Amino acid sequence: MLIFNNKTDLKAQLAKLRETNSGVGFVPTMGALHNGHLSLLKESVKHNSHTVISIFVNPTQFNNPEDLEKYPRTLETDVDKIKTVSEDIIVFAPSVKEMYDDNITSANFSFDGLENQMEGRFRPGHFDGVGTIVKKLFEIVEPDNAYFGEKDFQQLQIVKKMVEKNNMPVNVVGCPILREENGLAMSSRNQRLSEEDKTKAALIYKTLTEARQLFDSHSVEYITEYVNNIFKAHPEFEMEYFEVAEEDTLLPASIKENKKYRAFIAVFLSNIRLIDNISLN
Repeated sequence: MLIFNNKTDLKAQLAKLRETNSGVGFVPTMGALHNGHLSLLKESVKHNSHTVISIFVNPTQFNNPEDLEKYPRTLETDVDKIKTVSEDIIVFAPSVKEMYDDNITSANFSFDGLENQMEGRFRPGHFDGVGTIVKKLFEIVEPDNAYFGEKDFQQLQIVKKMVEKNNMPVNVVGCPILREENGLAMSSRNQRLSEEDKTKAALIYKTLTEARQLFDSHSVEYITEYVNNIFKAHPEFEMEYFEVAEEDTLLPASIKENKKYRAFIAVFLSNIRLIDNISLN
């Protein structure tokens, strides 16, 4: 398995591989890999001659310094997990200096309003940080296809918009959410949950599935009130937002039209922030 810490060496290796006109798939991650990440790798390996995974905890997308400090960093374990998918996957694990030199700041992006909804309201500057690092990584790896999980559905739409607005020749592929047996969406942050909290966190997906069942026959206002009341009855959770939004624009839905909708949620449990979403159509 090839592991690169230097972008110049990685680019040189990928240039050699491209001499045979073979396709490159790319899975950008912040490490602390779980089966959700591995499912993205499997998808890339299936559809591309070569696959690159980046492991980089990006400082510019954290608006909470404590969250950045506590984010799990498990490179050795991550590499072992990657090998279970394929020994031929290329790992790019740069330092902060390699990616940002001495200028650890975000560029300013416009994502046509996608950045102002949900996560954007509660995490100022987050999507500028996401756009900055994904653009840098795309320029280094130059992938044909890039794979993102739908758990971060807003991020997926943001990346698609960035690619479109910057005319980048990358096909961005959204992949289904992988869940624990109790329905909890797989996330690197789950590593910080106690076993008791993981059991409690099943309420998130359970409530989303109930919202989906209600969607056909009830108003958005009714569903929103229903969800808020469930979490009010479980004070161990702190609700940040629940939103029914249109998939393409991410604008909050008030009346239902002939469009695709999703329910989005963010809650804190034991001071750990958990997000999830579900298609309602």
